[in-house]
Amino acid sequence: MKKLNIFILLVALFSGCDQFDDDINVNPNAPSQASGTQLIANAMLYLPGLSSSPSAQFMSQYLSETQYVNASLYPQSSTSFYGLYQGPLMNLETVLNADDLSGNEGPIPNQLAVASILKSYFTWHITDRWGDIPYTEALQGADDFTPAYDTQESIYSDLLSVLTAADNQIVAGSISNDIIYDGDMSKWSKLANTIRMLMALRLSEVNPSLAQQEFTAAMQAGVMESNDDNLVFKHLADANNQNYWFSQIDLQGREWWALSETLVEKMKPYGDPRLFVYGDPNRTDGDYTGLLFGDIEDFDTEKYALLGSAIHQQDAPVYLVTYAQTLFAMAEAAKLGWVSGGDIEAENYYNMAIENSMMQWNADVSGLDAFMMQADIAYDPARAIEQIATQRWIHLFMHGYEGWAEYRRTGYPDNMVSPGGADVPNRQIYIEAEQFNNTDNYNEAVQRQFGGAESLYGKVWWDAN
Repeated sequence: MKKLNIFILLVALFSGCDQFDDDINVNPNAPSQASGTQLIANAMLYLPGLSSSPSAQFMSQYLSETQYVNASLYPQSSTSFYGLYQGPLMNLETVLNADDLSGNEGPIPNQLAVASILKSYFTWHITDRWGDIPYTEALQGADDFTPAYDTQESIYSDLLSVLTAADNQIVAGSISNDIIYDGDMSKWSKLANTIRMLMALRLSEVNPSLAQQEFTAAMQAGVMESNDDNLVFKHLADANNQNYWFSQIDLQGREWWALSETLVEKMKPYGDPRLFVYGDPNRTDGDYTGLLFGDIEDFDTEKYALLGSAIHQQDAPVYLVTYAQTLFAMAEAAKLGWVSGGDIEAENYYNMAIENSMMQWNADVSGLDAFMMQADIAYDPARAIEQIATQRWIHLFMHGYEGWAEYRRTGYPDNMVSPGGADVPNRQIYIEAEQFNNTDNYNEAVQRQFGGAESLYGKVWWDAN
């Protein structure tokens, strides 16, 4: 009887194995699908990567290598943009195409506006590095593995419209999971208009009439008003969200990066207090000595000012779009006659930009007045564009790709070097996989832009300098 009961129990058990609920393997305490604001937050985690890489700093000659110099110069091979499409852009595109966003996470128009602003910012970054890129046909997943490349001109035109629409879309109410502005939509509005304004300025050489039109419209719509409005990624003193340079220098002991001679030459002669934040004094004589970019003979870790301790703290922030940038842009616009005030207003914006740059970087501003009175620093109408561009480049330290873009547009600073005869590149080379996986569209883009010969020295559309 005992054996019979065991047999009946086993039959009942196995005969019911195909009658479990469909969610038997679903953990009810772990969501299987990210919400809209969670996808947006995940995209935000990619923001510091737009700045925090050695190659970015090399493009703008902010840092020089103290070791492995030959391997750290301009990348002669391809550079991939796939990670930005597969990561943040795909997350944001999912939000923008969703039909089930939850109002419990904040007004849906605001979720869509933030997704649009971030998508525009990432896309702007990509097109300024590579030129024409997949845009209107991109992010379709399995529906289109071979998207066409849009022209940079058309991408700029569309992004300017998207940013305008995003600002107009914002309504009252905050969104959740916002690790940048804590749901403050007034700051997202200012960011959208500031990005639009900076994009417009980038067109100053290729289409000045459109540049002025978009610049003034964005300015009137409301741009950043203080350092509190900065787009800044705030790392934590936590291994799960720590600064890239902390992991490289403090954890792995890689003292591979010194301030470049290019940078130090523009700061040290004037006692620029930001220099003491940007770098640490060398260990030979305690001076701030810059290392010639690309020097393959006289490089070491003792003779030169290494990357500053404040820059590679575990929780050191990454500055992306800032109030000082906004002011430098307005100074240039005033000098160009795009906004009223002429040299008087240009000088005012220029002075405010330098002051807020120093405040952003926590530099000692006790000697600011004396610093600003120096001959090469004090606003000079005859050299205004050079001064504005040079000080902007100094301010953009560690946001190498942005500093590089401004150098390509303006030609300043004027002391960039050409190691081994290699000038500063004009762009980056498309990932080689595109030649095989997206052949026709890749070939068309290269032919359209560069006559079929792709290199670091083909110019992107707006680079008319």
